[in-house]
Amino acid sequence: MATSSRYDLIVVGSGFFGLTVAERAATQLGKRVLVLERRNHIGGNAYSEAEPTTGIEVHKYGAHLFHTSNDRVWEYVNQFTDFTNYQHRVFALHNGQAYQFPMGLGLISQFFGRYFSPDEARKLIAEQAGEIDTADAKNLEEKAISLIGRPLYEAFIKHYTAKQWQTDPTELPAGNITRLPVRYTFDNRYFNDKYEGLPVDGYTAWLENMAADERIEVRLSTDWFAVRDELRAQNPDAPVVYTGPLDRYFEYSAGRLGWRTLDFETEVLDTGDFQGTPVMNYNDADVPYTRIHEFRHFHPERDSYPTDKTVIMREFSRFAKDDDEPYYPINTAEDRAMLSAYRELARTETAAANVLFGGRLGTYQYLDMHMAIASALTMFDNTLAPHLRDGAPLVADPAGAE
Repeated sequence: MATSSRYDLIVVGSGFFGLTVAERAATQLGKRVLVLERRNHIGGNAYSEAEPTTGIEVHKYGAHLFHTSNDRVWEYVNQFTDFTNYQHRVFALHNGQAYQFPMGLGLISQFFGRYFSPDEARKLIAEQAGEIDTADAKNLEEKAISLIGRPLYEAFIKHYTAKQWQTDPTELPAGNITRLPVRYTFDNRYFNDKYEGLPVDGYTAWLENMAADERIEVRLSTDWFAVRDELRAQNPDAPVVYTGPLDRYFEYSAGRLGWRTLDFETEVLDTGDFQGTPVMNYNDADVPYTRIHEFRHFHPERDSYPTDKTVIMREFSRFAKDDDEPYYPINTAEDRAMLSAYRELARTETAAANVLFGGRLGTYQYLDMHMAIASALTMFDNTLAPHLRDGAPLVADPAGAE
């Protein structure tokens, strides 16, 4: 990695968005890039590491499952890692029974105690959902019942949602859900994308390969706001791609955007297999966590993992406090009003100071990994490359502003 006091591009944040932009600028345009990362490791929330006593790879910030139907993204990421043939499947625990999830013929047949053909299942769900007209739904609970019926809602949605949001679903807006899909097949693959898999050597190896070009320097444990003035004085013409919290950049001048955060409890257990599957959802109210990850199951092909120990991670969801790591935008009407103000500030900052805003935190959007990569490629192609190569003026990236 390069070490220099002069850079052609400064990237704030080393998640997938930031590293994609950095990699493209370095390898496609030959530019010198500085990547700043507040944490002591590369990769943002996608970072993974080996649990020290077992060697089992743990996704430190919750399970990350790569999937995409975007051919360009798939071609791009395969430059940096090979992928396993892993396909994600989830089970939901309710009243002591594990059900196939998402909701499909397997879950319906288990839950209602007999086999339902696709036509029978459609008829059943339609009858149960007919209790409430979707157009009349006044809150999340009523909206969910209007989509899947009361029995499935109360078993698999009601308490899980309450734990996620720390709010009774009757007090959440109906707009928080747009659809609750029911599959009328026995296919219990969680994602339906064209491509899916996990990086053969883990996420951190993949992320490090993205930053491996000698023209990229990564500085860890570095807060952009602590070094901003010095770096901008040294590199007055270098554009900045900022992927940190949008409201923090503008010193919360329009208010603090709302987020949900996650807490994790990781434990090493003296058994070779705790739950028999990578992810088990806990849908009942008497269990405080929403799900348990068992990481050995993400890589069954690895024969180096011990046969007598396993690593599990319990996941808890709550509203983020000011100093918490933000994960999911809450996106209330108040948040959307603030976001509109911040987007206008961002457009002004792009024009005045050559700063572009991207990624999950920089746009206040929940982006899966493939979405962050696609958005970064679009920003590079449409905005950064013309500027760095031809001197075209920077304009706010439309993909990051919606």
